[in-house]
Amino acid sequence: MINRRDFIKLNGLTATGLGLGLKPSWFSPMQQFESKRLSPNLRRFTSTAVENTITSIKAGIKDPEIAWLFENCYPNTLDTTVKYKVNDGRPDTFVITGDIDAMWLRDSSAQVWPYLPLIKNDPQLKNLILGVLNRQAKCIQIDPYANAFNERATGSEWDKDLTDMKPELHERKWEVDSLCYPVRLAYNYWKTSGDASFFDSDWQSAGKLILQTFKVQQRKHSRGPYHFQRTTEVASDTAPNGGYGNPVKPVGLICSIFRPSDDATIYPFLVPSNYFAVLTLNQLAEMFEHLAHDHTTAAQCRDLSAEVSAALQKYAIGNHPVHGRILAYEVDGFGNQLFMDDANAPGLLSLPYLGAIKTSDPLYENTRRFVLSRSNPYFFRGKAAEGIGGPHVGLGYIWPMSIIVRAITSTNETEIKTCLRWLKNTHAGTGFMHESFNQDNPADFTRKWFAWANTLFGELVIKIHQNHPQILKAIV
Repeated sequence: MINRRDFIKLNGLTATGLGLGLKPSWFSPMQQFESKRLSPNLRRFTSTAVENTITSIKAGIKDPEIAWLFENCYPNTLDTTVKYKVNDGRPDTFVITGDIDAMWLRDSSAQVWPYLPLIKNDPQLKNLILGVLNRQAKCIQIDPYANAFNERATGSEWDKDLTDMKPELHERKWEVDSLCYPVRLAYNYWKTSGDASFFDSDWQSAGKLILQTFKVQQRKHSRGPYHFQRTTEVASDTAPNGGYGNPVKPVGLICSIFRPSDDATIYPFLVPSNYFAVLTLNQLAEMFEHLAHDHTTAAQCRDLSAEVSAALQKYAIGNHPVHGRILAYEVDGFGNQLFMDDANAPGLLSLPYLGAIKTSDPLYENTRRFVLSRSNPYFFRGKAAEGIGGPHVGLGYIWPMSIIVRAITSTNETEIKTCLRWLKNTHAGTGFMHESFNQDNPADFTRKWFAWANTLFGELVIKIHQNHPQILKAIV
């Protein structure tokens, strides 16, 4: 049995492991920026609206390397990871993460998210995302505690994990955000397209199961049914105390035994995920109210959202000795708080991007200064760049995702330009974003094919084009 880090290395998914000798782009000023996309006949899905967007946005980018990265990254999910078909007259879309042939509820939602604005003008793209929603509703009903699923009931390398595995599951790590992301996608699909056909009996059952699971994981009366242990030498790949995680005092918050990085929490009340859950429950309430006319379930969603929100105000805010009043990353209800941030989303830095807090909120502003400083134990500054990492890969490794999220949540043009420059200089000549890279040597990176990070970079460039077009009119 191998852990995910070993899986990445054994499958040659680091530049160093492949012996590529790749160098950052600043070492190759004469580099020819030839497309790294699959040839059209090999692409898994082609969207006219996406192709038109690429052409339009590229025309406004002066820096040839940024334009090249955008063209490679933005369509990467469609080019390489989607499996679209029609089952019983209904769209069905399975989305792999890239180098791992499984569908994460979180990743699949995030991977297609940047295409949502285009679905009004592209019926095929709209059906593809509708297929994701249909598939996710079925996945949640199979097991609301699972984070990743197989395309079929084939089993996985994690079958021997000490938890209630099923052949449809790839992995069964309970993460609150795994149930938040599909709601985010569904709600915004409805708001963008006006199409409510997805919210059928399957989605309503899935929505009620999300509500029920959140309530159970408040752990007011018992630890609940979920437990997880793995035979591993990596402490963050398994949960302590018989697989139930560290103890919590029931205060209204929701337990998340794993983080969105798939690493175990230290204190199970994961603050960013609880903020995300507050938003999710309100979105669920609106859908049940207006689409299903189910006022009872809508009221239950709103009541739980209010309860979690009140508990966050009471338990999630702490006084840091340097940065003052900030959000903790994890708490346990007993008064213990963990001050850090992780590169994944939801994290503290990404809360405005997810719509869970405003960038102008003084609490977020203080928290942002903390997470982007050496006071955060997982903030790294090296020769190549600075950014947030996490225990999933290890010390000294920066995640491009954290740099992208920093730029997306920034209103400072100098900061945005700096982030773009770091991203431009750390793709190691590959033309794509990675999971992480060594702070001093971008050629030492993990995950050559990580579609979420690629598509997120595309979303960043589009947002800059919309809000700060002058930035793209210069060489960064």
